[in-house]
Amino acid sequence: MTVAFPSDTAIVGLGESRYGRRGSITEVSEFQLLCEAIAAAAEDAGLDVGEIDGFCSFADERHEPVRIQQTLGIPQMRFSNLVWGAAGGGCSASVMNAALAVHAGICKTVVVYRSLCQGQYARFGQYRPRPIGGSYMTPFGLLTPAQYTALTFRRYMFEQGTTEQQLAAVPLTFRAHAQRNPRAIQFGKPLTKEEYFAARYIATPFRLYDCCLETDGACALIVTSLEKARDLRQKPARILAAAQASNKGWGLGPVASHNMALEDYGTTNSRALAEALFAMAGIGPEDVDVAQFYDAFSGLVLMALEDFGFVPRGGGGPFAAAGNLAWPNGTLPTNTAGGLLSEAYLHGLNLVSEGVRQIRGTSTAQVADAEISFVNSGGGAGHKSALILSR
Repeated sequence: MTVAFPSDTAIVGLGESRYGRRGSITEVSEFQLLCEAIAAAAEDAGLDVGEIDGFCSFADERHEPVRIQQTLGIPQMRFSNLVWGAAGGGCSASVMNAALAVHAGICKTVVVYRSLCQGQYARFGQYRPRPIGGSYMTPFGLLTPAQYTALTFRRYMFEQGTTEQQLAAVPLTFRAHAQRNPRAIQFGKPLTKEEYFAARYIATPFRLYDCCLETDGACALIVTSLEKARDLRQKPARILAAAQASNKGWGLGPVASHNMALEDYGTTNSRALAEALFAMAGIGPEDVDVAQFYDAFSGLVLMALEDFGFVPRGGGGPFAAAGNLAWPNGTLPTNTAGGLLSEAYLHGLNLVSEGVRQIRGTSTAQVADAEISFVNSGGGAGHKSALILSR
């Protein structure tokens, strides 16, 4: 059964704190950075912050809406929502929930937000005992997300004949995009192929530059109705489709005990999601002008290209190596602000912001006449979500 998404909502405001390396922001709290980002998103939209009446987030966000409401002097909170767990997989789903709340008339103006100061709180990439999954894998030496994901990508490489030379195209391309983006942590720090291959392995086949940044910062965006958006400051990015899904047998996937079916093991668990998303939008992958793929680890991009139907099975590595992810001449410019590898790691919400900029025409690596912008949220774990934005 095909479900039509209620495409009468849009993203109209973007706000970000400054981004810094893990531990570099110490003079202000994570909560203060978040409030700055939300206020900036309202200002960007041309809204008074007091018009916000809904709050959505994901990935076990620490800061509760009632606290934000009181701090920013927001008169009414009519809706609040948090996508369960899922880490970055819940990012696009939080935008979906905001859009559905606006469409239903529960609230009028929703802020979607994520704050993540790993220097002030726990470090995501560091081993710590986990109540689910991790405790069973620890005796076997599986301690970090890089190790979990490396197993699935190594299987993919074996099945598809993907090489490390092809993999290198992902971080090298995204770092080149970051050189145009002053917001990016890696702005002013170009990466050569020689430097990439000289870097140490973190979890074979992932070298240092195949692993995402560890970031301090906050990000927010505003969702409202298309009707209201017409009177606001920015060109709206219409939410054409949004979906979340997980294939049978995944559970938490590589973040748990690697119990996925073998035929689905070397994937990002996105095939059901892709089918739902494109059917909902009434378009195909060939209609997408620009993409933002969740790149916590570079191999996820190659697998997701195939899972979402942008290339045939086994085509991810050759596609990337041929320069197709690169701006301005690639056939699918991807992670045009630098992505999680080179801009910042906000569990993927900064990828949504860049998707919106492409629709507005304000990206630092702008795709000419971009009409359809795709965003994929989450790596190879059990919960995935995605968005399609349009003019």
